[in-house]
Amino acid sequence: MNLHGIASAAISAVNPMVPVSIQVSTGYTTNPDGTQVPIYSTVSGSGQMQPLTGKEIAHLDRMNIQGVEQSIYLTGNYEGIFRVLGKGGDLLLINGRTYLVETVFERWPDWCKLGIVMQLDT
Repeated sequence: MNLHGIASAAISAVNPMVPVSIQVSTGYTTNPDGTQVPIYSTVSGSGQMQPLTGKEIAHLDRMNIQGVEQSIYLTGNYEGIFRVLGKGGDLLLINGRTYLVETVFERWPDWCKLGIVMQLDT
């Protein structure tokens, strides 16, 4: 049973879903000079942005994360930095801004809740 699908339909009446372009980290290549270049595959979806709870703010503070932080619920599963698999963190493009997945607050078979931080677009 997809409980996220049921709940998100009701919640969307109050807090609408936003379109999200997700750049899923698939690893990296190494240039001849030794610098690493991340590799991404892009998927589209929609998510629900919400403010962080007090416990989530404390969690990110302990990680020494600073910047514009939010949480987002997404269908599927995405990652922050995952050193064991050699992945550098997924990127989300939301309303023309890029966010880096800093942490996974919740992971379920069909959805996840992520802690994201806005990035400087260069």
